[in-house]
This record gives sequence, C-alpha cells and structure tokens, in this order.
Amino acid sequence: MSRNYKFHNKSGLYFVSFATINWIDIFTRQVYFDVLAKSITYCRLEKGMELYAYCFMPSHVHFVFRSANEDPAGLLRDFKRHTSKTMIESIETNPRESRKEWLLWMFERAGKKNATTSKYQFWQHHNKPIELWSEKVIKQKIDYIHNNPIESGFVTNAIDWKYSSARNFQDDHTVLEIDNVGFFE
Repeated sequence: MSRNYKFHNKSGLYFVSFATINWIDIFTRQVYFDVLAKSITYCRLEKGMELYAYCFMPSHVHFVFRSANEDPAGLLRDFKRHTSKTMIESIETNPRESRKEWLLWMFERAGKKNATTSKYQFWQHHNKPIELWSEKVIKQKIDYIHNNPIESGFVTNAIDWKYSSARNFQDDHTVLEIDNVGFFE
C-alpha cells in the first residue's frame, strides 16, 4: 500500500472513502442506512469519533473525521467490522430483501478469497485515508463529499440527498449529528 494511504498523524483530520465488495449497491433500503447512522452515532459517543462531513452512497461511504483517541485506523477498523456484521445480520433477517440469497452469496464468495475473513466480507479492505492539512483542502474534500450524489445523478441539489452532511451544513441534523468544522460558519 502506498505511503499516501496510511494514517501517519494519529490526531490528524482525514478524508476516507470505502466501498462494499464489488461496489454492490446495498444501501438502498432504510434499514441499511440506519445501520450506518446508528454505528456513526455510537462511534461519536463511545469511540471518540469526531465527524465533520459524511455521505452514504448506495455502494460506498465518505467521511471527514478525526479520532479523539488518536487511533483513526482502529476506529475505522472497528466501525467497518461492526457494520459488516450488522449488515449481514440485517440482510439475513430482512423478509423484504429480494436479493438476499445473491447478496449473501457475493459476500461469502468474497470472504472465501480472503484468509483473514471468517465467512463473509462486506467491505473492501482499503480506506484510502488522506490527511487534510489546510482549510482549502478540507473545503475541497467536503465539497467533493456533498457533490457526490449530484455527480451520481441522484439529486440536483446536495441538500436533497438525505444521507449527507450537506443537510447539516443547512442546520438539518435529522439523520446524524456532526461536529463543527469551525471555519464554515
């Protein structure tokens, strides 16, 4: 893995993106978005996550975050481990999931290819952390996150995507609370 994609500054602010295996569009139902939102809330309250921007897309997630405990790699590892387990359970128990067998087969197939996975692999392993070192770069990454649903053709206005902090920046905290970046007042 490139030196550019590691957490070198344990107290730094980072932009990360990570996707489901094979870029499977799994976050298409409310119950699955809820898993992500509840996991973020837990990490903010119990694991020292400072979340400044986010966007949940059908197959991937973007964050701008910091670890108050100075363990960004451990925080993301725990988040991904928990959401992976919870997502698999949610798929298995969802009577409305029409793709249940196919999804579980895909996640199991990916798990068999990975020696460190017990049964299922839900997330791709890389997070591609990029340390944010200036106000200009922070703003650039937040704009990228907020424009992702527009670029994907899901909405024409960033605040219309329910699972994005673009709404928080407009004082709508109905999905998730975020931390204040400080200079976007």
